[in-house]
Amino acid sequence: MTVKGVTVLGKRNAQYDEILTDPALAFLAALHRTFESTRQSLLTARIAVQQRLDAGQYLDFPSETAHVRADPSWICAPPAPGLEDRRVEITGPTDRKMVVNALNSGAKTFMADFEDSNAPSWANMINGQINLRDAILRKIDFIQGGKSYKLSKNPAVLLVRPRGWHLDEPRVLVDNRPISGGLFDFGLYFFHNAKALVASGFGPYFYLPKMEHYLEARLWNDVFLFSQSYIHIPHNTIRATVLIETLPAAFHMEEILFELRNHSSGLNCGRWDYIFSFIKKRRADRRAVLPDRKDVTMEVPFMDAYVRLLIQTCHKRKVAAMGGMSAMIPIKGDEAANEAAMNKVRADKLREVTAGHDGTWIAHPLINKIAMDIFDKHMLGPHQYHVRREDVKVTAADLLNTSVSGQITEDGVKSNVSAALAYSAAWIAGNGCIPLNNLMEDAATAEIARLQLWQWAHHNAHLDSGDVITPGYIGKVVDGVAPNVKSLVAGIKDEHLAIAVSYLKDQVKRPWASDFLTSDLMVYLEKVDGAKWVRSSL
Repeated sequence: MTVKGVTVLGKRNAQYDEILTDPALAFLAALHRTFESTRQSLLTARIAVQQRLDAGQYLDFPSETAHVRADPSWICAPPAPGLEDRRVEITGPTDRKMVVNALNSGAKTFMADFEDSNAPSWANMINGQINLRDAILRKIDFIQGGKSYKLSKNPAVLLVRPRGWHLDEPRVLVDNRPISGGLFDFGLYFFHNAKALVASGFGPYFYLPKMEHYLEARLWNDVFLFSQSYIHIPHNTIRATVLIETLPAAFHMEEILFELRNHSSGLNCGRWDYIFSFIKKRRADRRAVLPDRKDVTMEVPFMDAYVRLLIQTCHKRKVAAMGGMSAMIPIKGDEAANEAAMNKVRADKLREVTAGHDGTWIAHPLINKIAMDIFDKHMLGPHQYHVRREDVKVTAADLLNTSVSGQITEDGVKSNVSAALAYSAAWIAGNGCIPLNNLMEDAATAEIARLQLWQWAHHNAHLDSGDVITPGYIGKVVDGVAPNVKSLVAGIKDEHLAIAVSYLKDQVKRPWASDFLTSDLMVYLEKVDGAKWVRSSL
């Protein structure tokens, strides 16, 4: 390797070196040197916002961009090839089997995920890049366990979700500093595949997670302009859908579209991360204490307002308003339970299409037909941009409305403890997406579980029995639940479960819970990687 200033601490082999080429690493270095200072300033700005919220200030729509929201003349780019109809999108991590099955699922698109359903071990990140490259080149066919996996003639259109701005890639240093995880994921995928995607009639398409401010969208847009120029493809070839999955971003929807307007393909209701962010951003506000996770549905006031505003905003600017993920998965061996679960999926997808969404997310190929049938019946065209939702008048107070019915129960505490422990233990082993109690749990749902436990203990919330929730009480629940976790999720090791137990007990005692469990637990992936690497505290 001869790229000046670039150090790769992750393992290398002949296959990995096909991705970690000198030209690709030089591109990553250029991205880092051009945009890292801006990324860091935006992350610092997030801290300042949280401090103001902790001091009692409420979020509101930004006054300095009122003219953007008031101007009816601007619209976003037209749908790019393959993104005209997105009625069902399947999502999942980038392991080879998942990539083939998702692309063959019958869904319109596949969002290959380097973020919340992926534990970012070095092997996962680089093998994921290899798998996506091979899929684009139609060289991904393989045999496993005597079964042949072969890409269909007309697979789903590929979109890629890189990591959020807050995460580093500690195994690649530029000038002795870790590169942004998001730029690493985006950069390698874009550099190796953009021209091939364009040649095939499509383009490099992305989902952008975890943004909290329209200036963070501006940064992505600048990255896109730089990158397209770097490899000499036309500007506005890239398309990006932004997940509105943080509370601050809900107040910046139009501004985010405006910043990305020539590269935008819409917004998505990232519902689970949104609930997690709602708790985190309002952590100091006792009035924002929420009941059991199962009771925080899409029908509660603050979630309903968020959905209605997103659909109105997207259709006003002529882009897709994508619905979110139903966490239900098929249940084997119990026909009655499976039918009840699938009926919940049907109700969820019917709610989305009748509200005006242009598509929805699924996590399992067997749910594709359910979602597709409902959207086919109720959405006769490729989208619903004509559903303007001019009846919608969402205020800041609506987005902050915590009038949520329900109670905090012992079963709710146990369910959260189980989800947080099981997911954290699996994640440490390199697995970022687990089935648990007939739900698909990823980082977002695990984060809700963790933050709710902290919120209940921090504010001394009461169970429906009248008992006060304390860190000690949660600690006892953790001790009681932990022995059963290994029976719920295959492959969990004692050493990883012990780390998860210690971590969760510590979290509920803290004055403020950590921002992200993925940041906290990243250090334990060193053992998965088999090498030491440098932290961002350099």
